[in-house]
Amino acid sequence: MRSIDTISWRCLPFDALHARTLYCLLQLRTEVFVMEQNCAFQDMDGADPACLHLLGEAADGSLLAYARLVPAGLKFAEVSIGRVISAQAARGTGLGHVLMREAVRATHGLWGVQPIRIGAQARLQAFYRQHGFEPASDIYLEDGIDHIEMRRAA
Repeated sequence: MRSIDTISWRCLPFDALHARTLYCLLQLRTEVFVMEQNCAFQDMDGADPACLHLLGEAADGSLLAYARLVPAGLKFAEVSIGRVISAQAARGTGLGHVLMREAVRATHGLWGVQPIRIGAQARLQAFYRQHGFEPASDIYLEDGIDHIEMRRAA
C-alpha cells in the first residue's frame, strides 16, 4: 500500500467531475457498498448532482478514498457527510481517519462551521465517535444494514 502521506485531495462539484473520475468513484462505491457488503440498493439516488465529492487520490491517479458532502436540507436538516469509503487496498493504513478529517474540514470550509449529521452504519459508531460524532437516533434498518444517525456539534 502506498503511503497515505502521498494522497492528494480534491473536492469537486458534480459538474466538474470528468467522466473517468465519475466512473472511478461510482466503481469504488459499488465495490464497497454493493459487492463487499452484499447489499443491493440504489446507490445513484439522485443526490450526487447537488453534492460535492471529496476524492483522495494516489500519485498515479487511482482513487483510494471518497466521501460525498451533502448540503443542508438534502438528506438531513444539517449538512452531512456520506458514502464514506476507503479502497480495500488502503484499509488499515489510517486513511479512513484522514478522510474523515478532510471531509469535516471541507464541509466547514464550504458551508461554515456548523453541526454535521450522518447516517452511519451502526457497527462503525466507535470510528465516527473518534471524529466527534455522537449517536442521535435509535438504530434503524436501512438497505438490510443497521444504521444510526450521528451528529457532530459545531
